[in-house]
Amino acid sequence: MPAQYGYRTAGIVDIQTKSGAFDPGGRVGLTSGTNGTWQPSAQYGGNAGALNYFVTGDFLSSEQGIEGPTSSMRPLHDDTQQGKGFGYFSYLLNPTNRLNVVLGSSVSEYQVPNNPGQQPSYDLTGASVVPSAQLNENQREENHYATVALQGTNGDFDYQLAPYARYSLLHFTPDAVGDLQYNGVASNVERTDVALGLQGDGSYRVNESHTLRSGFVTQHEKANADNSSSVFPATLNADGSYTQTSNAPQTIVDDNSKTGMLYGVYLQDEWKLTPKLTMNYGARFDAVNAYVDETQLSPRLGFVYEATSATTLHAGYARYFTPPPMELVAPGSVAKFANTTNQPAVGTDDPVRSERSNSFDVGVSHKLTDKVTLGWDNYYKQVHDLLDEGQFGQALVLTPFNYAQGRIYGSEVTASYTGKTVSAYANFAVSSAMGKDIISSQESFTDPSELAYISNHWVHLDHDQTYTASAGASYQILRDTRVGLDGVLGSGLRDGFANTGHLPLYAAVNAVATQHLDVGGDKGVDLRFTVINLFNSDYELRNGTGIGVGAPQWGPRIGFLAGLSKAF
Repeated sequence: MPAQYGYRTAGIVDIQTKSGAFDPGGRVGLTSGTNGTWQPSAQYGGNAGALNYFVTGDFLSSEQGIEGPTSSMRPLHDDTQQGKGFGYFSYLLNPTNRLNVVLGSSVSEYQVPNNPGQQPSYDLTGASVVPSAQLNENQREENHYATVALQGTNGDFDYQLAPYARYSLLHFTPDAVGDLQYNGVASNVERTDVALGLQGDGSYRVNESHTLRSGFVTQHEKANADNSSSVFPATLNADGSYTQTSNAPQTIVDDNSKTGMLYGVYLQDEWKLTPKLTMNYGARFDAVNAYVDETQLSPRLGFVYEATSATTLHAGYARYFTPPPMELVAPGSVAKFANTTNQPAVGTDDPVRSERSNSFDVGVSHKLTDKVTLGWDNYYKQVHDLLDEGQFGQALVLTPFNYAQGRIYGSEVTASYTGKTVSAYANFAVSSAMGKDIISSQESFTDPSELAYISNHWVHLDHDQTYTASAGASYQILRDTRVGLDGVLGSGLRDGFANTGHLPLYAAVNAVATQHLDVGGDKGVDLRFTVINLFNSDYELRNGTGIGVGAPQWGPRIGFLAGLSKAF
């Protein structure tokens, strides 16, 4: 990726909102189906003079919010309610300048699904045992953001200046009795994060061969992590287990907050060496002042060669700098939990560092015919202080940690077909993601022998899946009727001691049918029927073992959804 992209470099997400000026009107819809699914939605866009706007929102209620810990058709205690809203407003100040406002909000409530038939490990004074099928853990998540962007053009010069704000909240509420009985700890966890920033970008077309781009970003962020834990007095054994010394719990409060700053500047040049060959070269400088103070100069170099009208080659190198997300970093006080059932088996808790990597990529895209496009991409990434995340407790809260070294490489093949009545795609990827020597957040790991093994061995990352394939096709039966299938196949995610094993191969297929009816006005009504996991296969994504895996997870079983929408 060119120098303008920094910090979050796993990929580029290109979101293009609808415009009320070019697509005025609205749409209302309702989707309902198995597992108590109920999802109304609405959107509307239009313009008034120089103002162009588009707003949309939806609400989801379902009895299956999180992947269940068993293969059951309906996971126990898995209800969810999720509301989302989005707004885009653009005001044309004059023919060459405009002011954009983008707003977004989401609020979600989740029940944490239960795994029946488990046996408690601890005794709580004066309390009857809560069956594991009746535990009541819940989680609330909120994300809100807003940005104002002033955009303009003046001949060969374009610019954008955009202040922004973001607020996020995560609150996990335990089962105060049951979590103590089964886990020896019941933690009420709340994390909030507020970020305020300013981003500026500009480009200048020097001549037909050169286009210069530069920009900056600065961000102030405040993260709070509040943790109130009920624990038992206990002795930590050499194997990482606990011997309970009292059945009367005690409460330990472990709160912390941190203010951090993020700075970045970049400069790059898009140089057309020939009519067919373009080189994009540049660099960015980034600095982070938070739990650690770090900087990096990151050069970038990329080539795109249009060999023919049908074949395009690309190759590039990028140095990346990825600070850990502040909202997830919450260093605790290890000493506070000494001689309790929450005492870490590993007493070290080094701060999480920024990831630094050298990334290489080469690939080709070929348009075989007007309807068929093929692609092949290959990548290699050499990493220092590789960032990964794990779920180390009952709360659905991810904790970042670093491997001292990392190496990631793979190859991907893609194919697509777009015809008048038929469209189809297929993808296949082979990859390897390995790390060695965990050097931060060590206290999160409960098995010292596993940590010692990783310090001297290359191990697979928890999300490393050697083979992954996906495919889909749709067919227009009649003018207003279309049916389709899509599916995914995987060789299995990692599991076992230090991720030395992997789960079995799995596959799932979905089906969909859509129908347009010329009723209810000029724009008619659209119907949609979807079958999730058409063959009702039961496949396990996680089995609760492996590095940073806190619970088993199974894919959804067969489900049916019917939707109706009306444009106006």
